[in-house]
Amino acid sequence: MTVTTESGAEFLVRRAVRGDLADIVALLTDDPLGRTRESADLAPYARAFALVDEDANQFLSAVEDDEHTLVGTFQLTTIPGLSRGGTTRLQVEGVRIARAARGAGLGHALFGWIEQFARSRGASLLQLTSDRSRADALRFYSDLGYTPSHEGFKRSVPIDAPGD
Repeated sequence: MTVTTESGAEFLVRRAVRGDLADIVALLTDDPLGRTRESADLAPYARAFALVDEDANQFLSAVEDDEHTLVGTFQLTTIPGLSRGGTTRLQVEGVRIARAARGAGLGHALFGWIEQFARSRGASLLQLTSDRSRADALRFYSDLGYTPSHEGFKRSVPIDAPGD
């Protein structure tokens, strides 16, 4: 599907394929937090991609410009639930726009596309998280009408090595 910015620039939004993995990881790495959290080793990303790709409730995007360069990505997870009267939610994660494509309205256009995607999946609540240190992202989401309505918690859990 194509999204168009207010300036008329068009971008293709499609489901990511295995061949996009290195470019997606590069986008995830291209910020202060990503440089400390992400890895140059594509093997763990390939394993994760396989799981995401086979899950019907997942949509990992590849966003291309008119030269077929990958300039953005985001992951959407459809979450059916019983709370809130059986509301289906759409979780938005891993939103990244390449530096060269920032500031031209692509983010706004993509979130319009994401809202349409949510409706097509029967999701009436969009939710996302953003690290508190990402001041620009927090401002962007607030400008889009998202509210910081919850306090989030995370806990790392060690996983067993295969065969343990």
